[in-house]
Amino acid sequence: MEKLFYKDQYIKKFTADIVDIKKVDNKYHVALDKTAFFPGGGGQFCDLGEIDGEKVLDVYEENKRIYHVLEKKLEKNSIEGSIDWDRREDGMHQHFAQHVISGCFYTKYKANTTGFHLGRDFSTVDIQGYLEEEQIREMERFANEVIRKNIPLTILTPNRDELEDIWLRRDLPDTDEDIRVVRIGELDTNACCGIHPKSTGELRLIKIKRWEKNRQSTRIEFLAGKRAIDDVLRRDLYLTKICRHFKCKEEDSLKCIENLEDKIEESIKSKKRLENIVSNYEINEMIEKAIKVGDILVVKKIFENEDIKYVSKIANKITENKNTIALIAVENNERVNLVFSSSENLNKINMKSLLDEALSLVEGRGGGNIHLAQGAGKNNGNIELALESALTSIENMI
Repeated sequence: MEKLFYKDQYIKKFTADIVDIKKVDNKYHVALDKTAFFPGGGGQFCDLGEIDGEKVLDVYEENKRIYHVLEKKLEKNSIEGSIDWDRREDGMHQHFAQHVISGCFYTKYKANTTGFHLGRDFSTVDIQGYLEEEQIREMERFANEVIRKNIPLTILTPNRDELEDIWLRRDLPDTDEDIRVVRIGELDTNACCGIHPKSTGELRLIKIKRWEKNRQSTRIEFLAGKRAIDDVLRRDLYLTKICRHFKCKEEDSLKCIENLEDKIEESIKSKKRLENIVSNYEINEMIEKAIKVGDILVVKKIFENEDIKYVSKIANKITENKNTIALIAVENNERVNLVFSSSENLNKINMKSLLDEALSLVEGRGGGNIHLAQGAGKNNGNIELALESALTSIENMI
């Protein structure tokens, strides 16, 4: 089988003759006398596209034949094929970028590559050892300088004897087939069966996104080619919006955000101080209006559109006093929240039981214990009835 993708990695359309068709799981696996469809390898995904207008679902190599998986059987012996060029170009760029990244890390730090994954949205390369941020940033600068120099790619197919005289960054693969060697100037030489652009300049840009420790290596997430360009343009758009919002230069944007964070933190502290003042005032007022049931004071209150955390804080403060119970509700549009709390010295009146009874009237659910229970239900107009029901139950227990 003639592998057109090795002769011309930019070929998009071709003609060929069918040499074999296998039917597997209601799909047709078609082998041709020549093909531009790369079956995948070296961490690079396979090509997709069309053959005589039928979508190619998968491509793989078996027994030195490349099979193209189709939904329907082809009726002609001679076909026209076309590959999905966007997919091919993206695969070449991400795969070749890994070669450049690996070569740069080895050249700079003698750190070899221990793994590679080409993903749909981003790719990762695992580099031996634990790398610091400055090392990774320096490699990124180096890699893009390699792109700027537009270093030509050389493909070698040496025999076994010739291979012994060629320096390779990694060990040779264990195979009886011919080994293709990829050489990027003086940067890197490595065995690889993938498809690559003719020079580093075609990558346009390599962008490191993030990194993390992974076993004994550093896993680096990267983008290359169109992926990297699109990412930079998107990030520039958001940075422009941020600078426009803060009315600042790009280099001052981080300082503006830090200043905003400081103001937010101070506002939160100020809000808490005000909440304490307001809550103390409200608590005193609520206790003054509390209902006396025997020797117990029952505070019954309905808030509207109030923060449930603030209300829970009030309920807890109220019941810091002995012989006190707080029955508090918060109405928020279609929902209602209930907070029932009691003093630690009151053990005969179970807040969880009172809450369950009240929630049955608002079709709600909740949880808690003998001294504190909270829940939520529908704002169906029964909230006042729910609190009165709880109050009646307390009166019956005294």
